[in-house]
Amino acid sequence: MHPGGKMKLIPSLCAALRARQYAINTERAYVSWTLRYIHFHGIKHPKDLGEEDVAAFLHHLVSVEKIAASTQNQALCALVFLYKEVIGRPLGELGPFRYASRVRTLPTVLEPKEVRRLLAQLEQPYRLMAELMYGSGLRVSECVALRVHDVDFARKAITVRRSKGDKDRQTLLPASAVPALERQIELARLRLGDDLDIHRFAGTTLPGALDRKLPSAARSIGWQYVFAASRLVEDERGRLHRHHLDVSAMQRVIRAAVDKAGIEKRVGCHTLRHSFATHLLEQGTDLRTIQTLLGHTSVKTTQVYTHVATRSVLGALSPLDRWSDHAERGDARHGHGVGRHAVRDARLPGDGLVDEEPDVVDAEGDDVDGTFPIDVAGRGRDDSDVE
Repeated sequence: MHPGGKMKLIPSLCAALRARQYAINTERAYVSWTLRYIHFHGIKHPKDLGEEDVAAFLHHLVSVEKIAASTQNQALCALVFLYKEVIGRPLGELGPFRYASRVRTLPTVLEPKEVRRLLAQLEQPYRLMAELMYGSGLRVSECVALRVHDVDFARKAITVRRSKGDKDRQTLLPASAVPALERQIELARLRLGDDLDIHRFAGTTLPGALDRKLPSAARSIGWQYVFAASRLVEDERGRLHRHHLDVSAMQRVIRAAVDKAGIEKRVGCHTLRHSFATHLLEQGTDLRTIQTLLGHTSVKTTQVYTHVATRSVLGALSPLDRWSDHAERGDARHGHGVGRHAVRDARLPGDGLVDEEPDVVDAEGDDVDGTFPIDVAGRGRDDSDVE
């Protein structure tokens, strides 16, 4: 493939994704899969390849590279978009190829004492960011992109803008995080004052066409990032902007803190979000409320936490233990072994009723975040962020 051809193809792919307002993480993933597809077939242009070549690539990902089902489906979505929107030749039937088996994995959850140990290893502003991810259920990408006007101290709420699936939502603002958050916003205010003295400073980065619709917004405190980057970035016109902290910086800090805290579980930034949902469920919060706070489209996604909530699952008392507990109390009361009265006391609620069963919650949910629903026909839009 001619070097210039690749340069034309990739910019066209990026332009098509941006025109349809796909997330930047989706754009990066689709570009990566396109390049891997091209190199797999010996640097051939995708227009010279067809359905059999796509199937061969997807089969290779599973049989050789041992990727997960969600990763394979992401690659499929990327190639479907490439052929339909960029090359202008929608893919037909791909024929038989090996699909990756979907493995249902449970999310890693920290105990409250482990969360405290983790937070104790962090310095500001990273500690505050971790507190918001755990206390508000924020994704790391949502946390770094938080702006000053998204924080409502009066209502104790945080508004998450243009999250996964390009949706807005509101979630909790932990009262214990308010003092640190107020200090962080004050630092943002002071930093903005210093930036405004710089001649080429054009303000913060804004989404969409807001820089044209609201010319003054980029230089106002409300639109500044709460967790801003330490360095200014220069755009193609030579203007300076201040973006937010990079996600990778927070990820590195969390990994280091986990090691220092001596936590042996596999923990990342998203573990704090999992812990937020699980601990709410253990406190008795209903699934619908947790679904709203997390921003899940379907409650089935939220139901995965019923598998790891100890109060609802592992916190259930075994009938044997309950019987033994009553028997021991009866033994202590009467001064002899398990007798008639002890057995009577050990009767569980509902004893003597025929076919009495407790209500069972349907806990069959989809993978939590970062997954892509498999589209066998290879059609449909994938708006999921890659986190």
